[in-house]
Parts: sequence; C-alpha cells; structure tokens
Amino acid sequence: MLNLEPLKGNMRKLILLLVISASCLLAGAQSVAPGAAEQLQVKETEHDFKMIPQGRPVFYQFVVTNTGTSPLKLDDVHASCGCTTPEWNHDAIAPGASSQIKVGFNAAAAGPFEKYITITYNGTQSKQLKISGNVWKAPEGSAPANASVDLLKKQTF
Repeated sequence: MLNLEPLKGNMRKLILLLVISASCLLAGAQSVAPGAAEQLQVKETEHDFKMIPQGRPVFYQFVVTNTGTSPLKLDDVHASCGCTTPEWNHDAIAPGASSQIKVGFNAAAAGPFEKYITITYNGTQSKQLKISGNVWKAPEGSAPANASVDLLKKQTF
C-alpha cells in the first residue's frame, strides 16, 4: 500500500501557495489599474464657445498631459458628429509631457449645441471632452448700402 498522508500535506501546501500567489497577483493588478486610468490628465474637459456665427468654423485646443511613468499613446480621438473635427499628434506622449487636441466645429444650423469628443488611449482607457455654445444665424443677403461711403467716394482731396 502507498502511504498517502505525506502527499496530502504537500498538496495542501501547494494549494495554499497557489492561493497566496493568485491573491498577490490580483492585489497587484488592482493597485495598477486606477493609476493607469489617471495617466491622462486633461486641463479642461469642457469648452463653451458662447455665441458663434453660423457657417464660420471655430477651434479650441484641449491640453492633455501624461501624468504616468511610461509613454502614453492616444489611439483614437473621434467626435459625435461630422460637424466636429478633432486633430491630434499620433506620436506617444512622454511621461510628464503635454500635447494638444485641436477641436474644430462648423455649425450648419442655428441654435444651442453640445458635441462630445471621445479620447481612447492605451488600448482600452477613454475620456470624454465636450464643446458647447449657441449658433446665431447670420442675416441673409448683403449689408444695406452706406450713404456715407458713397459720399466719401465722390469727394476729391
């Protein structure tokens, strides 16, 4: 007959060792994840253009900073609609360095607006930016004639 008592003791030690190792790995992963989420810091997440004219593009530059210890890669920056166009540097942002995301907006319709821009970075992380404002409709047709300009044109000096 085989003596299984020593094997049972070793199995217990092996299982205990596996449980402790798994716990350490999970605890380590949990402490890294919140720090990784905060690697991208945005100076302002919202910008209000206030009143802007219809059909005239406006731009704003959001400043992003890498607060982590490894390079930060902006994988994608996309807007919620075609009237909003983000532009960004596709190179990795070094630790402690900053970069800019230029967001353009060209209003086709008058009235208030809110548009969202989503930044995807480091594969799975994301942050959202927002632009807003109110578009006023420019008057149709040309400006009325100015009699003073006609008077000035007729004068000789």
